Amino acid sequence: MRADDVQNEITKVLVTEEQIQRRLDEIAAQVDADYAGKDLLLVGVLKGAVMVMADFSRALKSRAPVDWMAVSSYGAGTKSSGVVQIRKDLDTDLHDKHVLIVEDIIDSGLTLSWLLENFASRGAASIEVFALLRKPDAAKVEVNCRYVGFDIPNDFVVGYGLDYAEGYRNLRDVAVLAPHVYS
Repeated sequence: MRADDVQNEITKVLVTEEQIQRRLDEIAAQVDADYAGKDLLLVGVLKGAVMVMADFSRALKSRAPVDWMAVSSYGAGTKSSGVVQIRKDLDTDLHDKHVLIVEDIIDSGLTLSWLLENFASRGAASIEVFALLRKPDAAKVEVNCRYVGFDIPNDFVVGYGLDYAEGYRNLRDVAVLAPHVYS
């Protein structure tokens, strides 16, 4: 689905699929260089990071196994509640692993801050973050994010894995959802 297919439900496209693919290739090249000779584990945060993880992992030239964790702090709303619930835990033991958390978006930073503490308590050798999108104006806590695709405004966005009430994940672009859809 492209933005033209839902033009009455979005206000503007922030990042196109083509821009995303170019940026993923750039970040993958940097990650390949930064982790040369290390065993890297990619940890995707479900469900939003599915698109990012799929395209990013395919852009890597090195081997990198993937694992998934499902956490939630949103429910069906548009703002983070700040209370993190584990819905699916990792299958991989993180002890002595070099972990790269792959996120769709950093909004308040609360969920990611919790994940970083949780992974550190599991004995990971290193933990870094790659977020396709980051909303600097929405941050409630400072989170060190080594790789960022795009900084975006503090609008409610959908597409490329990001949803509203489980809809719009298959939108190929990242777009601002029109307020009439969720108000």
